[in-house]
Amino acid sequence: MAQQNSTLTTSLTRPGQSNSTGDARALYLKLFSGEMFKGFQHNAIARDLVMKRTLKNGKSLQFIYTGHTKAEFHTPGNAILGNTDGAPPVAEKTITCDDLLISSAFVYELDEVLSHYDLRSEISRKIGYALAQKYDRLIFRALTRGARAASPITKSGFVEPGGTQIRVGATANASDAYNAGNLVNAFYDAAAALDEKGVSMDGRVAVLNPRQYYALIQDIGTNGLINRDVQGSALQSGQGIIEIAGIKIFKSMNIPFFSQYGTKYGTGSATNPGITDPGNTGSFVSEALEDAAADVTGINNEYGEETEFANSCGLIFQREGAGCVEAIGPQVQVTSGDVSVIYQGDVILGRLAMGADYLNPAACVELFAGTATKPAAF
Repeated sequence: MAQQNSTLTTSLTRPGQSNSTGDARALYLKLFSGEMFKGFQHNAIARDLVMKRTLKNGKSLQFIYTGHTKAEFHTPGNAILGNTDGAPPVAEKTITCDDLLISSAFVYELDEVLSHYDLRSEISRKIGYALAQKYDRLIFRALTRGARAASPITKSGFVEPGGTQIRVGATANASDAYNAGNLVNAFYDAAAALDEKGVSMDGRVAVLNPRQYYALIQDIGTNGLINRDVQGSALQSGQGIIEIAGIKIFKSMNIPFFSQYGTKYGTGSATNPGITDPGNTGSFVSEALEDAAADVTGINNEYGEETEFANSCGLIFQREGAGCVEAIGPQVQVTSGDVSVIYQGDVILGRLAMGADYLNPAACVELFAGTATKPAAF
């Protein structure tokens, strides 16, 4: 009998081992890594909508601007040594990497044993969500800053176009931001402005508050945004509007929206659209924007102060509008070995190091409401 038990033990299949050798939980940790990336990728929309570059062996990345030049008629006999005005002008923009961004949790081994669900998988998704949320918020704030900025090219006679700010509606009420007709008009104004400033049609997108997006869908019977043959399915799916004026539309709770992230409840005013809190929304909804680099440790780029977004209500941009540098892409790290033995559990860490800023202001459009005065640059 003893010999039989010994045989059973040595032939035991350990599904967490790699090729039946080594750490019995090695493959489980790789599964967790995949879950974290899935949570990040499914929730980070800004990463693929702007210029993303990998930063290596340095703290910042330089982007070069080249302005326009002009054609001149040649005078017979004159040497051709470049335009007489020295065009095209050149300028630079530098994006610095912010400090390491992390989200972590300690998983007690006994909790895993007693739990009836996959604890690590659930935690991994939430870590991915947290990193994606911060990632999007910083990029959207950078785009807003770009919409208020002039071009870095300032050579006399060769000044390039800067950012665009478009008012949604014409009253002193922030609720104009939810009016479908106002939004449609703003989209066409933005498209015209981008055309006039020489911005490519390729890669134009908009990001709106979810209630703005749904306001557009509810009004499809009159604004002609969706073919009447598909109105039923569009209304039911909540994803009926593909684009307006060639601008693809996304909805997000991470855009600057009247000094909050994504939504704002309360009494209507010039800085509040007047939406009633539906109740039980939790502490992660309607969060106020963090302040800028001077007030937040770890931020090395300018993302603006909370008060500077008091009337912001949407973004329209082309992918050249902002840049994102990544020194460390989304990664997961998990303790093991002696550390796990000492603490009888593992620390699960998701991390990334990135920084964002606007690049081409001409490709950035900020929507604002509740005031006739354009929000000031910062």
